[in-house]
Amino acid sequence: MNKRTNHIAIVCAVTASLAACGKADMASTDTTERVERVQTQKLELTEISRDIEYSTVLEGYDTQNVAPSLTGIIEHIYVEVGDRVKQGDMLVRMDQNQYKTTKLTFANLQIEMQRVEALRESGSISEQTYDQTKLSYDQTKESLDFLEVNTYVKAPFKGVISAKSYEDGELYSGQPIVVLTQLDQLKALVSIPETYFPLVKKGMPLTLQTDIYPGETFPASIEIVYPTIDPTTHTFQIKLQIPNASERLRPGMYVRTTLSLGQVETIIVPYQAVLKLQGANDRYVFINDNGVAKRVPVKLGQRFDDQIEIISDEIHAGDELVTGGQARLVGGVKLQVVQGSTATPYQAGN
Repeated sequence: MNKRTNHIAIVCAVTASLAACGKADMASTDTTERVERVQTQKLELTEISRDIEYSTVLEGYDTQNVAPSLTGIIEHIYVEVGDRVKQGDMLVRMDQNQYKTTKLTFANLQIEMQRVEALRESGSISEQTYDQTKLSYDQTKESLDFLEVNTYVKAPFKGVISAKSYEDGELYSGQPIVVLTQLDQLKALVSIPETYFPLVKKGMPLTLQTDIYPGETFPASIEIVYPTIDPTTHTFQIKLQIPNASERLRPGMYVRTTLSLGQVETIIVPYQAVLKLQGANDRYVFINDNGVAKRVPVKLGQRFDDQIEIISDEIHAGDELVTGGQARLVGGVKLQVVQGSTATPYQAGN
């Protein structure tokens, strides 16, 4: 046999070997031939207290940036940071020249308006003259009202001055002069998973806790349930109304909220039975579907130590959940269930 013939024989042998390996590899990945030993747990409905806890930051129920609609010199600021004010108290006086000039013009128009009304009744002036005078009177009055509100700026509600950006005599250029914050009533926004949307209602009570006052709870209620779901986070917002007559709570405090949604029946499984998709936050479990592994996506609910609630329309009481050996599974693999599952169904009150 010459060298060329030897070379061809070697190539053929290598090719045949690679083909054989390829077939072996395909056989090893064929899920219909694989059999995995697993432990399982039969799922049951369990009654739990639906208590959900989230964190949020408190805000003043009303916060007013005192920013007049007029630019000009700030003649006087009547308050300092920390001052408490009542509704209607004077906060800021702006330059009064424009207001005083308009006030004099309006006083003259009042006299003129009285005169033309008397002449109109006697038929001594035309309707056009009357209408022109009335238009000028109305426009000046509207300007005077606007200037009065924005020259003598008053507190729209009871609260405390939480910030101040100017001093007397400075030129106001648009940044709020002071900030007024309500303290006797607070609010907070909380994002809730869309799963709970049917259960959350306006007016429901809840409690707040903060590490500043260990062991204490503060009452609150749901004032608004926002009607839309965020498509990115799959959450919806609720607005909390928080009475705070004692003013122990303050805007900016970090608090935890606990909302009780009553008793519900759900499925609780061992936490280690739930797998996480790499590179994402998606969760899934495996079900024994007549001896074959079925991968089912789930959402997580409440956690109870080493147990977790799972939520899925594809999982029901009576299904057989894989609780051991699930890390080796892919969908479609045949299962051999072995005895001695270490999974223990969750018992309410544990």
